[in-house]
Amino acid sequence: MADKTIENKKKAIAIFMVIVALSGLALGLTDSVFSNYFRDAFDVYAFRRGLIEFPRELPGVITVLLVSVFAFMGNRRLALVAHALSIIGIFAMGLGSPSFNVMLIFLFINSLGMHMFMPLYDSMAMSLAKKDSVGTAMGRFNGLRTGFGMGAAILVFVGFRTEFFSFTTPVILNFVIAGVLFIVIFFLLIYLGRFMEDTRAEKSRFVFRKEYSKFYLLAILFGGRKQIMYVYGPWVLIELLGFGADNMALLMIAGAGIGIFFIPMVGRWIDKFGPAKIMIVEACLFLAVYLGYGVISAGVSGGWLVGATALIVLTVAIAIIDRMTMMLGMNRAVYMRSIAVTPEDVTPTLATGMALDHIVSIGSAILCGFIWQRLGPQYVFVFSGVLAVGNIFIARSIRKEGHQNEPTD
Repeated sequence: MADKTIENKKKAIAIFMVIVALSGLALGLTDSVFSNYFRDAFDVYAFRRGLIEFPRELPGVITVLLVSVFAFMGNRRLALVAHALSIIGIFAMGLGSPSFNVMLIFLFINSLGMHMFMPLYDSMAMSLAKKDSVGTAMGRFNGLRTGFGMGAAILVFVGFRTEFFSFTTPVILNFVIAGVLFIVIFFLLIYLGRFMEDTRAEKSRFVFRKEYSKFYLLAILFGGRKQIMYVYGPWVLIELLGFGADNMALLMIAGAGIGIFFIPMVGRWIDKFGPAKIMIVEACLFLAVYLGYGVISAGVSGGWLVGATALIVLTVAIAIIDRMTMMLGMNRAVYMRSIAVTPEDVTPTLATGMALDHIVSIGSAILCGFIWQRLGPQYVFVFSGVLAVGNIFIARSIRKEGHQNEPTD
């Protein structure tokens, strides 16, 4: 019986790794190039780009309700629902040539699916890990996903450079390919059920405990900060320096190439040093990155920073460090698991944290779009730097012994 359980777990891990790989490939073909899609297909400017984050990030708030209300279904079945939504949304954008307003509807549907899968992915990945090496396992899974994200970036670069991919054609081929990959993942999740027990609650489960207050605060600060990385960091390259989708793909290739090796190292560091120390390093790096972005933005928009080649090299280097810093973010999920009162708390609490993150994220995106348009892009990065400082103080206050409080599987 024990041998059968071990064998099933090995098969479950192998299937999940394929799911992770295909997920990285699909997201690399879609989520990572949405900014270029908005600009090329709809001629979006900075403030409007911030407004788009409302339908794109609102699903992160709704997810907590869906994951909590339907917790009795289990992680894997909810993941099936999530991918069904992603399939509908991305095919509609890839095949339907929608108007801007209709596009926002299907962007919302696709985003709802992707956001639902985020806490489910973390929870499923950690459930397959050994109790004393959760960070290492998460590092391997995320490193694999990053590697296939790099493959997607290469496809995006070649596709847009050769004009095989385009955001101005009736069929957006990279979105269609991603939709096919989501369909394959959907069937793999069904097959996974043969070898993996679903973590599920006996009934609907909304979790909000005082024991998790620091996790919630970290999620709130991350929500304000991440919009700078996902939206306005790239916007420096796209808007101020004129990067197209092919050039952005080169940036993704470089970041992912480093991430393949860097993320597994981060996982081992989390197990060795604990999430709190990694959080402090993460926040300090963010502070340095956004200081750099701020100076460059002020210089370019003010006309006193010139020298195209050196400027581009410096900005790209900062963008790569920014992406590497985001890779440290998995420590929050590991921290949550380490302080969980019961294993059943993990998925709904991750979803709650994501909801808080996205509530702040939506407001942050719109506020930063206004700041960029009215005051100047450099002040967007000043705002983010203040959030990074807050992150440092909270991480320092997390008790070291909290990392040892592992729930039993």
